[in-house]
Amino acid sequence: MKIGFIGTGVMGNAICLNLLKAGHELWVYNRTKAKTDNLVTQGATWCVNPKTVVEAADAIFTMVGFPRDVEQVYFGENGILTANVKDKIIVDMTTSKPALAQKIYTEGEKLGAQVLDAPVSGGDLGAKNGTLTIMVGGDKAAFTALQTVFSAIGSLAQYFGPAGAGQNTKMANQIMIAGTMTGMTEMLVYAQKAGLDLPAVVKTVGGGSAANWSLSNYAPRILKGDYTPGFFSKHFLKDLRIALATAEEMDIKLPATEKAKELYETLVDEKGLGDLGTQGLIKLWWQ
Repeated sequence: MKIGFIGTGVMGNAICLNLLKAGHELWVYNRTKAKTDNLVTQGATWCVNPKTVVEAADAIFTMVGFPRDVEQVYFGENGILTANVKDKIIVDMTTSKPALAQKIYTEGEKLGAQVLDAPVSGGDLGAKNGTLTIMVGGDKAAFTALQTVFSAIGSLAQYFGPAGAGQNTKMANQIMIAGTMTGMTEMLVYAQKAGLDLPAVVKTVGGGSAANWSLSNYAPRILKGDYTPGFFSKHFLKDLRIALATAEEMDIKLPATEKAKELYETLVDEKGLGDLGTQGLIKLWWQ
């Protein structure tokens, strides 16, 4: 398939490599061109803007940082929806606002495109290994048409319903991760203060009913002093803010998620450590 991909950061770049490996033709765009250089050497074609990507590809995927970036990529100058998108499939994989996913769907449908919101879970390792979980909302026929593409980058692609349903599922995912990240962090803080062998604690806790993805993937990185981002703290904070704002619209309170947001606000906004991975939360206790 002729695929366009816009946004080749940590996650997007790894996804693109798996698409190339699966034999798809690839056209790429990123604001920082150097982040596409490795893809071009593997056979991808560089495009000067999102509009040019659309003109070359049959299916266009986006994975950028924040909702404002999504707005710019779709509705800005030389954005996706300034091109002829008739009979194209458009897929936003950014974790973004459900309402924005619905807006893109509505505008894309008017122009004759099929539109999906398809955020992912699995972090940098899932992207590299092609084992992402993909949460999809929007045009069901488009979801069916992209099965071979999804199978090249993920181990599970699940359709949840109309536009915005994928984003709402990702919000549920991030609410769960907020609990596991704060729990893992406080567990390490407590175990260290109690004078315990931390690698042994991680192995033991991870072998029982407290086992979870955050513990098995991020605790070992913390113990090595590795805070490189599999997922940026600033992006996780963005997700928690979206989740809580959407929850407020639905008239529900999520106090544990609110506390997680406050902790990440301290890390990102007060301490300026938003470019650390989410495991950087431990730095609120450990220097």
